[in-house]
Amino acid sequence: MSTLPSFVGFAEEFREPGQSVIQPERFAAALNLQLQELAQLAHVHRTTVSETPANARLQGFMRESLQVISAAHELAQDRDRTLYWYRNAPIPEFQHRTAEQLVADHKTDAVLAYLQSVGGGSTG
Repeated sequence: MSTLPSFVGFAEEFREPGQSVIQPERFAAALNLQLQELAQLAHVHRTTVSETPANARLQGFMRESLQVISAAHELAQDRDRTLYWYRNAPIPEFQHRTAEQLVADHKTDAVLAYLQSVGGGSTG
């Protein structure tokens, strides 16, 4: 697929050079998040984002976000639509919460199952 390499490149944009961690500033910029919003979603103190970017909770949130974004991208095949859906689209099956809200509440597996179901032709 021609769009898959573009998504792999997109995910690579978040990598901290020379390290195996996601750079919070790059992640936030790509999702049009303020760093304080990222901290709230990851359930970390606002200074954690800039002072300890390798924090396990922060990295875990960003990693799980990328899992969901990757799965959604397989369906949408469009980076902008995927990111818009992740941040903004209410999911009726989850009380109209967004994928971003669900990941922040540690419901990543449920969102991935939902996406797999939708990809398989089910409505949810």
